[in-house]
Amino acid sequence: MRSFIEKILFLVLFAFIFTGENFGQTTCNDCVPNQVLVELAPTSQNQLPAVAAQYKLRPTPLGQIGSPASYQMEVDTAQTSQTANQIVALMQGDARITKAEVNRKFSAVEREGLPWTLGNSWAVGNSWAVGGSAKGFHRQWFPDLIRLNQAHTAPNGSTGTGVIVAVLDTGIDLNHPAFAGRIEPGYDFVDNDNNPSEEGVLRQNQVYGHGTHVAGIVALTAPGARIMPIRVLDSNGEGELWRITAAIIWAANNGADVINISFGYPQSAEVLKDLLDSCDDGMTIDGRTFPELGTRRLIVITGAGNTGIMRTNGELTKIYPAAEDLDGMLGVGASSRYDRLTAFTSFNDPEASGGDWVEIVAPGENIVSAIPGGRYGTWSGTSMSAPIVSGIAALVKAKNPTRTADDIVDHIKNVALEIDYNNDPLRNFRIRTQRVDAFRAVTTAIPPNP
Repeated sequence: MRSFIEKILFLVLFAFIFTGENFGQTTCNDCVPNQVLVELAPTSQNQLPAVAAQYKLRPTPLGQIGSPASYQMEVDTAQTSQTANQIVALMQGDARITKAEVNRKFSAVEREGLPWTLGNSWAVGNSWAVGGSAKGFHRQWFPDLIRLNQAHTAPNGSTGTGVIVAVLDTGIDLNHPAFAGRIEPGYDFVDNDNNPSEEGVLRQNQVYGHGTHVAGIVALTAPGARIMPIRVLDSNGEGELWRITAAIIWAANNGADVINISFGYPQSAEVLKDLLDSCDDGMTIDGRTFPELGTRRLIVITGAGNTGIMRTNGELTKIYPAAEDLDGMLGVGASSRYDRLTAFTSFNDPEASGGDWVEIVAPGENIVSAIPGGRYGTWSGTSMSAPIVSGIAALVKAKNPTRTADDIVDHIKNVALEIDYNNDPLRNFRIRTQRVDAFRAVTTAIPPNP
């Protein structure tokens, strides 16, 4: 079992080694090889063939979304030996191209071995045998802290009935008792089929069980809601950017109200940012649209990541998409049973540049939930905090079906318990934030729109 001090030393070590300039400038270790994502300027929509020819890309896109469109393009390796990163660098300054990026890989933030996160697996002090029962699942510490049972049973309470929460993750154990009668049809974007079951072996694949665990927390928090499992991460806990955008669009078109994202990357992904920005009102701040989403609007809940006190270019490391800080979306940090910040949670210095991108915290330490094989286990991370907030969003949405995503996430923040972490032992700045309170979220009326 890794000691607390060892974990902190691990964080400090990587804070020195991995800075912003080191995240994959010429190699594609952190992206899908030979793929470039390109958005053309509105006045250059007919220039795709010329752009493809100039940068040695195959002329036929692998896919496209949005208006103006983003194209998934493949490098023609018969014509060039340049990597996707190098081609993206060459595209900077081309007036025909609004945005260009690689098809980067996103990872479950509890995955060990990542240079930008403190991973937690079953083998690191969090065995599936701890709290391994349905009784432990229902009697653990966090429901009392956030007054969850009161939220369910109050005369004006809610269990989330009629709301669908899409869990974008490693898939789930479809036969687990925790999900009996609760599962909506989902999809596997890794294998491209209709079976979003988890694949792997417990302990052998370090993130095996991650999606089941996350979905189990949603199921406990919102017992009336339905779970839509969408597999976007493989057995190694990795997923690719374009696959994730496809999954969000699929969730919207198949009835999801809330999406839970418990994975990330330490750099912004432009096409994902634009898509998430349009989930609440159909349009980005600069007027771009995604007709593929249809008329469905989504509440987006994302884990803030497990970077702890790690810094990039002198600032605490941000994890995206949580750090995008968009309307209709919440980036969630992790708190303990004592209402302190956990050592591993990402957070921000409110006085530094970038503002308060971690907007709320929820319990995320030693959370008991479902794991494959009908069992239960304990895991820690902001991946566990996010689905608590996704569940609360479902409770509020069920009572306020006509309110916008922005209304609901603002309400969850506004009624949360204000906490002043003035004496945090790991961070040398004062932190004022909010810890979720399910009871207040459900029983306090959302003010009418002006």
